[in-house]
Amino acid sequence: MEELPIIQKTYDLIKWYVPILNRLPKAHKFALGDRMVSGLYDLLDGLLIARYNKEKLNQLESLKSLLDILRYQTRLLFDFQLIPIHRYEYAGKLINEIGIDLGGWIKQQSKNQKS
Repeated sequence: MEELPIIQKTYDLIKWYVPILNRLPKAHKFALGDRMVSGLYDLLDGLLIARYNKEKLNQLESLKSLLDILRYQTRLLFDFQLIPIHRYEYAGKLINEIGIDLGGWIKQQSKNQKS
């Protein structure tokens, strides 16, 4: 079975982001870093579950908030000067791409429910 692009993008984001988060200073690693790592894994888990779930819409809708939380946490990393601007911009780009894919998947599932 071919991998869905949103799942591959999320996987790639985790592969890129987790090593960065694991290197945060102790003052931030255990509060913000660990939360972000958990959120990333929860996002991937949720996408994989939705992929095989007959009723995808509720699962996908709940992932929107996870993605939004991740956006704000990334912004906090930048505002606390824990990541340079190029990493902040790259993370934002990846998160936005996942958000666009998620929005498209939700829209497609909404249409399927109405028909």
